[in-house]
Amino acid sequence: MRMRPILAGAVTASLLVPLVWGSSPSTALAAEALSEDQKAAVRALVRDTLLDNPEIIAEALEVYQERQAAEQAARSRAAIAEHHDTLIEADADDVLGNPDGDVTIVEFSDYQCGYCKRVFPELLSVIESDGNVRLVIRELPILGPESVLAARAAVASREQGLYPEFHKALMSLKGGVSEAAVMQVAAEAGLDVDALRMDMADPDLDETFSRNISLAQALGISGTPAFVIGPELVPGALSRERLTDLIEAARSE
Repeated sequence: MRMRPILAGAVTASLLVPLVWGSSPSTALAAEALSEDQKAAVRALVRDTLLDNPEIIAEALEVYQERQAAEQAARSRAAIAEHHDTLIEADADDVLGNPDGDVTIVEFSDYQCGYCKRVFPELLSVIESDGNVRLVIRELPILGPESVLAARAAVASREQGLYPEFHKALMSLKGGVSEAAVMQVAAEAGLDVDALRMDMADPDLDETFSRNISLAQALGISGTPAFVIGPELVPGALSRERLTDLIEAARSE
């Protein structure tokens, strides 16, 4: 049976590269057994194989990226299991959707994140149409001082029992996030703005953000939005279909 040229080249390269550079004591000894002329010939053969079949490099990179993604997914699942209780913890009044839902979605978000705002209406629609999903928001203000200001206001609004309403309003805010804009949204959401400002100064809020940052780091989250749905970490904005599929998969776990 003849191999395709690319596959044959890949096999040849995979067999020869360890002899050239060595990846273990045995391959190192094998390389030492070659003369300098033989080593040069092997290097030339590997080089010519890669130049003649550059697809090998693309294939190798694809395999490497798939392996890295699988390893990261495994680490994320382990971290989700380890931090599960802290991750999904939230007072019923601070939960969007059904506080008693059989599936919990945890979203790490930032009020200055365009993708967070873009996916939020779809996310909310899926949750409302399902009727049995619990959404916990983990504020992750990573996009500058304005993000921190908005997140402090959002978390402080819990003292007045209006966090879900305020979160929805902030996610609908058009334009830049400024103190004036945040306070205007707060007033429109029914919050006592003077009381909100006082609650925003509470140093205990820093503990909330530190905990969220620690959770994000443990899960390997590097940006927003990022979703934990069942045992899976899913970064980036999600379509309605993908959200529905992930919810059903979590429900069947």
